[in-house]
Amino acid sequence: MNTDSNTNPLLDFSGLPRYASIRTEHIEPAVDALLAGNRVLIKSLTETRSAATWSSLVKPLEDANERLGRAWGAVAHLHGVLDSPELRTAYEANQPKIVQYDTELGQNLALFDKYKKLAGSPEFSALDPAQRRIIENELRDFRLSGAELPEKEKKRFADCQDELARVCTQFSNNVLDATNAFTLPIDDIGELQGVPEDVIQAASEAAVRDGAKGWKLTLKAPCYIPVMQYADNRALREKLYHAYVTRASEFDAAARDNGPLIMQILKLRLESACLLGYANYAEVSLATKMAQKPSEVLDFLNDLAKKALPYARRDMAELEAFAHEDLKLDCLNAWDLGYAAEKLRAKRYSFSDQEVKQYFPEDKVLEGMFRVVERLYGIRVLPDQAEAWDGAVRFFRIVDAKGELVGQFYLDPHARETKRGGAWMDEAVTRRRTESGIQAPVAYLICNFSPPVGGKPALLTHDDVTTLFHEFGHGLHHLLTRVDYLGVSGIRGVEWDAVELPSQFMENFCWEWDVLKHMSAHVDSGEPLPRALFDKMLAARNFQAGMQTVRQLEFSMFDMRLHSEFDPAGSKSMRQLIEEVRRNVAVAFPPDYNRMANSFSHIFAGAGYAAGYYSYKWAEVLSADAYSAFEEAQGESGVLDPATGSRFLAEILAVGGSRPALDSFKAFRGRTPNVDALLRHNGMIDTQSL
Repeated sequence: MNTDSNTNPLLDFSGLPRYASIRTEHIEPAVDALLAGNRVLIKSLTETRSAATWSSLVKPLEDANERLGRAWGAVAHLHGVLDSPELRTAYEANQPKIVQYDTELGQNLALFDKYKKLAGSPEFSALDPAQRRIIENELRDFRLSGAELPEKEKKRFADCQDELARVCTQFSNNVLDATNAFTLPIDDIGELQGVPEDVIQAASEAAVRDGAKGWKLTLKAPCYIPVMQYADNRALREKLYHAYVTRASEFDAAARDNGPLIMQILKLRLESACLLGYANYAEVSLATKMAQKPSEVLDFLNDLAKKALPYARRDMAELEAFAHEDLKLDCLNAWDLGYAAEKLRAKRYSFSDQEVKQYFPEDKVLEGMFRVVERLYGIRVLPDQAEAWDGAVRFFRIVDAKGELVGQFYLDPHARETKRGGAWMDEAVTRRRTESGIQAPVAYLICNFSPPVGGKPALLTHDDVTTLFHEFGHGLHHLLTRVDYLGVSGIRGVEWDAVELPSQFMENFCWEWDVLKHMSAHVDSGEPLPRALFDKMLAARNFQAGMQTVRQLEFSMFDMRLHSEFDPAGSKSMRQLIEEVRRNVAVAFPPDYNRMANSFSHIFAGAGYAAGYYSYKWAEVLSADAYSAFEEAQGESGVLDPATGSRFLAEILAVGGSRPALDSFKAFRGRTPNVDALLRHNGMIDTQSL
């Protein structure tokens, strides 16, 4: 068994992950060795009769779990960005071992007792506030893991967690496989009329790679989204739309149907919640969030819906009238929405996304984004070198004003078949203080932008730019922490409905002229974004904001009601619930065959956003209000005010999860959050309803 750190890169924790060296045969030996070592340690910790202290209990367990987390984290990361049949097999073979260990740990009554005694000891009050919060979180998590359950129920709870992990992984695999399985060959260029040239070029190159002629369309975002926005061929749009919204459903290959998996997931979550004494899974989810109960979340969403619906209905009426009068469409179908919206925007504001895209080469955008954070936080972002998993991956380091290392991050920007869809940030290494000094944090920033085509650099739409800023905001939360204790360093320990605050906060800078003028250069001429074009973009910023808002509210309400009131064994079907939610909040209604839930990876491919999708809107209230402090403080530097940036760094980013998120917000803003800034930023201020 290969357990030597010199020959098994997954067991080498001396520096960055050795991605160029990791092979599937390294996974099982590393996992088995780490788990065996951890179990020996836990046995020793629980059998000792000496009083529990931070240094004798928490720290050694934290050290051991960090090593396991870093090794398995590297495997899970590769599973997400460089999937292969061999890696998938190794991942699925070892994931149950990790789940079993986590459940064992959470249900260890002897360990739980040690933590309770530490919390009640004289040492507790002398600990750093961050240390006390870690212990309090651990006590909560022991209870949420079923530590206090009778043995029979404890075993059933453990079985549920193991099965949930397996089914959620299968759900994710099915979505990726279904996305990759569909291709649409095009032989006649006339069918692609209206589609942007760079998308056509990419489709041609994709066909060539397959040894075919013509053009290859796929359901990957860099192809699917622009085709739905720009293709004049309505039948083509409908064909792609149907394929996209029926992925991993009963309309797809039977082996990829996520419908039965969803019911399994819901049943297992509900059973687990009931075993813990909760009425539903939503109550379990909210135990670690700012919101206290499902009714509080639904009240928040319904209140926001009341404010947004008049604007959404106005948006929809305008779009329908335009589609009928200008586009001569008899009715506005789901596959027409993106196309009609782009045409209306082009008519009303005299620009298109593709026109704007020419001004945002990837390198120039990165340069401008780094300039923002350098100005705000007194740091520098510099190119660096590291082993990576793909040739397109880039690596950077962040240094402070003295040139000392703060953190490092990987950027994997482009879509490929081996990478799951979407965009995300994850941690590779988390900051902590060790015997040898500060362990610098390392992050992954993963996107699915269009790669370079036709010999030109990769170009980003303004939406892509916003996505990049969003993920970098998450990255900064992880990288700029000043907390020295692992359990609440960076994003760890932050309530899930507040974790989007730094990411959504960063998006606001994508709408500032003083920022965009420094991060744009036309791909051909090198000229910066014209002010006149920016003014058009700004005027169109809230174009269809009402429709976009209620769409997010639809997802959030569906998720919360699914996990708080839906009975997977009851007479009401999930589709009936979706339709009920839409009747209350939607203005656009998809066809009956739409199976949105079957690819809703946020809530079904893992537990992260399950009964937590509302977090995007909840945190958007926080982020808009926080950004308004920069708007209020702007002077000659515009919104890039270093003094306000220093306070945001100190009170939000640096403290991580070491205190409640509401306390951090109030420390920065001087008061509780207010929804007004969000409504103003979205053009939905109605003084009579405030």
